[in-house]
Amino acid sequence: MRITIAFLLKKSKKREDRTCPVYVRFTLNGKRVELSTKIFVDQNSWDISKERMTGSSSLAKTTNNRLDKVASNILDIYNQFEAQNKKFDVVDIKNKLCGIEEEHGIVEMFGVYMNTIESNIGKGFSATTLKHYKTSKNRLLNFLSDVYGKKEWNLSNIGYKFINDFDVYLKSKYKNSVNTAWCYHKHMKKVLNIAVAMDYLSTNPYIKFQVKTEQPKREFLTQKELKKIRKKEIEIERLAIVRDIFLFACYTGLSYADISKLAKQHIRTGNDGNKWIIIDRTKNGSRCRVPLLPAAKNILKRYKNYPINVSKGLLLPVNSNQKMNAYLKEIADICGIKKNLSMHVARHTFATTITLTNGVPIETVSKILGHSSLKTTQIYARILDCKISEDMQKVKIG
Repeated sequence: MRITIAFLLKKSKKREDRTCPVYVRFTLNGKRVELSTKIFVDQNSWDISKERMTGSSSLAKTTNNRLDKVASNILDIYNQFEAQNKKFDVVDIKNKLCGIEEEHGIVEMFGVYMNTIESNIGKGFSATTLKHYKTSKNRLLNFLSDVYGKKEWNLSNIGYKFINDFDVYLKSKYKNSVNTAWCYHKHMKKVLNIAVAMDYLSTNPYIKFQVKTEQPKREFLTQKELKKIRKKEIEIERLAIVRDIFLFACYTGLSYADISKLAKQHIRTGNDGNKWIIIDRTKNGSRCRVPLLPAAKNILKRYKNYPINVSKGLLLPVNSNQKMNAYLKEIADICGIKKNLSMHVARHTFATTITLTNGVPIETVSKILGHSSLKTTQIYARILDCKISEDMQKVKIG
């Protein structure tokens, strides 16, 4: 099958001088590629049927000669590949035309972006972000191996089917929820955007694939459940420590990552003369300003001279997030609480039970939590609406 070549004016990309870019589209075996010719033409001077500039001016002649040369170059490359008697497609022609000697792969692009993250940890990126991208890359490598028997996959061969196969794989192999799968898709979409920026791809294939998410259920503790945990006599030291740190998170709204790095310099005296926690969030760098409630102060006093804290320069003896959450499961059992306790539940508890239900304005809560958008905080307000609705269903009249 011969290659077909067409030129089209992209009116959607019109410049301020009213000229539009001319794109060349070449098709072979049902697969096509579009590339900018770097030539701009006034839309009123373009003949759609002839795919050339109208008129006999020197500008028209020069422009049309340039377009003829583009078409000639494509045909020359096509004939060269034909003469070699090897398999090739339009992407190979495009790469040759653009001077790209070899195709780039999705795993390679993950490596490129992860190097960028690693080089900028503490400058807009965190070690946690790098860790998450490593996990996504490993999921992708397992997918390529299990489904396609490959270690790499060319960027040009990534389309709807590839992304959909990846989605099915995540949900069947790893039993990932819709939202967990969305996180992996988010990373791959970002990496493909980098490929577009580097001119390895013309468009991101995710344009054609819609990744769905579901509103997660945000678990939090009631005042009664908090009191159960606070009052429970716990003789096992490791569990008693985790209980205290969990309660501290409930009273401050700080995330695990921020509590684990909490040090003396983060405790300051505010304009009101009271003690405040002022810390930049690990997740997004936004500043948190949290008034220290008396209950939170007491927990800090309890661990003021704790040996591990002194040696590390920290205020609380925080274990790894995995261990903390594992120990919290034990605490839930001994306290008779049926909810799935985690450090994130503590943050949700602060946002609902400690603040919103006590009349603290949602704007204030959002500021304390360090949310970059009020929409994020409004999730907790919706939780309260659901709780009110559930409670009202229990009301009996007459």
